[in-house]
Amino acid sequence: MPPPPSMPSTAAATASAAFLRPSASAPPASASAPPNAAACLRRSPRRRLVAARAAADGGGGAETVFFDGGAHYGDLAANLALGLTLLWLPLTLAAVSRAFILRYRFTSRRVSVISGLSGADRTDFPYSSVTSVVVVPRFIGEWGDIVITLKDGTKVDLRSVPRFREVADYCRSMAAAEGSLAGSS
Repeated sequence: MPPPPSMPSTAAATASAAFLRPSASAPPASASAPPNAAACLRRSPRRRLVAARAAADGGGGAETVFFDGGAHYGDLAANLALGLTLLWLPLTLAAVSRAFILRYRFTSRRVSVISGLSGADRTDFPYSSVTSVVVVPRFIGEWGDIVITLKDGTKVDLRSVPRFREVADYCRSMAAAEGSLAGSS
């Protein structure tokens, strides 16, 4: 197909090439945007709101993350091996859903349980509402469950947490610093 009659072919090629590649003398169009501007635009407003809320809280400094992770991989492997029997199949499905859907986050200000395929279902509670922390070891102590009791009587069960003793000790120390821990169990 011949080029349009209004432009010669060499002028059309240079004009289209100028639009396809940036000029060396001119700054790129996104020079004022952060380097990960596309990622910033795709972030959910909920995450930005949580970060803004954490920054707006007085409380002395930034929120630091102590533990952020999902269920222990050994829980998934053991339940998949035992899932070959039909009797263990419901427990295997529960372990698979824990492995792919649940995330636990312990920060310097709160405990977060994030669930759902997109992470939209989130439960946060501050250490000031924690009254007791109990651990239950699983599989010779490689992973374990943490049961956190809140002031309103709610029990939050965190299953298959890796480094569960370390995480529970951190939760106890943070709750004791807030002055809400009734007694260590």
